[in-house]
Amino acid sequence: MPSPHRMIPPGAPEKKARQGTFKRIAHTFKPYRWKVAFVALLILVTAGLGLINPLLIKVVFEDVLLGDETASDRLNLLWVVGGVMIATPIISGLLGLWQTYINNVIGQSVMQDLRNSLYAHLQHMSLRFFTSTRVGEIQSRLSNDVGGVQGVLTDTASSALSNVAIALSTVVAMFLLSWQLTLLSLGIMPFFLWLSRKVGKVRREVSGQTQESLADLTAHMQETLSVSGILLSKSFGRQGYEIGRFRGHNSRLAALEIKRTMVGRAFFAWVQIFFSITPAFVYLLGGWLLLRNNLNMTPPQVAGTIAAFTTLQSRLFFPMGQLLNLNVEIQSALALFDRIFEYLDLEHDITDRDGAIVIDPSTIDGHVSFEDVWFRYDKDRDDGDRSWTLGGVDIEVEAGQLVALVGPSGAGKTTITYMIPRLYDVERGAVKIDGFDVRDIKLESLGDLVGMVTQETYLFNASIRDNLRYGDPDAKDEELVAAARAAHIWERIEEMPEGLDTIVGERGYKMSGGEKQRLAIARVILKNPKVLILDEATSALDTHSERLVQEALRPLMSGRTTIAIAHRLSTILAADKILYIDRGQIVESGRHDELLAKDGAYASLYHEQFSDGTVESRCEDGLVLSTGEIVSEEVP
Repeated sequence: MPSPHRMIPPGAPEKKARQGTFKRIAHTFKPYRWKVAFVALLILVTAGLGLINPLLIKVVFEDVLLGDETASDRLNLLWVVGGVMIATPIISGLLGLWQTYINNVIGQSVMQDLRNSLYAHLQHMSLRFFTSTRVGEIQSRLSNDVGGVQGVLTDTASSALSNVAIALSTVVAMFLLSWQLTLLSLGIMPFFLWLSRKVGKVRREVSGQTQESLADLTAHMQETLSVSGILLSKSFGRQGYEIGRFRGHNSRLAALEIKRTMVGRAFFAWVQIFFSITPAFVYLLGGWLLLRNNLNMTPPQVAGTIAAFTTLQSRLFFPMGQLLNLNVEIQSALALFDRIFEYLDLEHDITDRDGAIVIDPSTIDGHVSFEDVWFRYDKDRDDGDRSWTLGGVDIEVEAGQLVALVGPSGAGKTTITYMIPRLYDVERGAVKIDGFDVRDIKLESLGDLVGMVTQETYLFNASIRDNLRYGDPDAKDEELVAAARAAHIWERIEEMPEGLDTIVGERGYKMSGGEKQRLAIARVILKNPKVLILDEATSALDTHSERLVQEALRPLMSGRTTIAIAHRLSTILAADKILYIDRGQIVESGRHDELLAKDGAYASLYHEQFSDGTVESRCEDGLVLSTGEIVSEEVP
């Protein structure tokens, strides 16, 4: 089954509207139904007020200008009619302003609900979704697509009702004046309704392609204008290439925007031309009927009727034009709503089971076990053992132990650690903490039990205080300081002019790799998890930074179950247990000296890193991590 968030290639036919889209759009307004009802009432009142002045024009012609009453009576009537004609648009304008305000409140509220729902839904998507979807595409759905329906939510719905009310009331009034002239005015409408449907389909297809192109452009900007993207393009001298790619995306987007605009404008231009020439036909037909005595009216009545009719007809032009063009706009909006609902309909791979429990961390010791665990990233793939990333993994980690995972890249070490906090779910077997299957623990509760320090530390572009409080939102400043001291980063923070209020920059680029790593460790110290996962926490650091991070890890590991992934064996020589992982299976298991004695895969890896009996240059003094402490070990 193709990915629901794939890109649609240029020129590809737009898929049909999703079933139930209109119903779902209407459902988004349900919380605001009473406000919608009040807007509808204002629209009906305004539409009724709009009929007063055209009908009064008939009175002006028949009874004031061409009437049989005395001049004094006609003058008094003129004052009354004039006063009503002045007051009516003022009242209509004020009601329209009130209606516009409530429209915008409803529209912005619905947009806010859509953004909230979409963001919350994405937050609960599994890691699998984010590894297969561009960040720019996700951002485009949240910002561009939701923003694109703003006009529909704030204007189109109320505009449709308003135009229908105005059109219907006007047509009724026109029929009362002259059914012959009304039939002439409305005779060509079916053709325009058919044309608007055809144009709407084209507009919807172009709108879908436009949003996809906008998503491409957003993704390109996000990838290439981030700190990492700029560093990459500058270091490879590829600025010209990236500029060319951007211009290509931008050019396609501009062409589609022009096409989308012109499809609607060209149709609306024909509508305006038709409505502009219709009054001439009214005068011709009215004059012809008058000369043939088919109207059964006196000349003053004919003059008043035609004047009132053309005024009503002008009042009809705009709403009918808007209604004819409305189908075009709705078809365009459907493409945006479909993209939003498409993401909202994505199923969550990892959810709380029925009856999932909340566990108090204080009651957990931290015993972790893997029982015949099998896992593969591509669930649809089935080509024997090669399709499995993990195959029959059994691991026992006693509470408080340090267990190290070593082996070649791609062997499945990181995947094993992802099973514990349920970043992915096992396909067979079970992962347990203190005997509880992690799938039986509520995800939020499981998140409190497990902490991770990864090789690529992520910091928000915020203050050090805010980044630290991500581990404990309620932590006081003295607790932040204590955690920073334990992570051996407080002295560096004190040197900064703004201390804890220092902004770390995009992804923490204002800080060195070691500083970011120690901040991440302090953040996990504040979280205080029972199970700690270290994924290559020091592999990208220089010797000095590595030692500082190792010292910072000592209080973090104390009293916790720790599972560490390491390519540098110097950091895990004193682990309680070392597991050598290869092709998703545990090849060897034991302590450092036991595995050396076996002279197997681990011993081979050890001798590659330690030559002539000395530790690699990054740890030449023999510092190694053990459970809860740093010890000095003579390396043979």
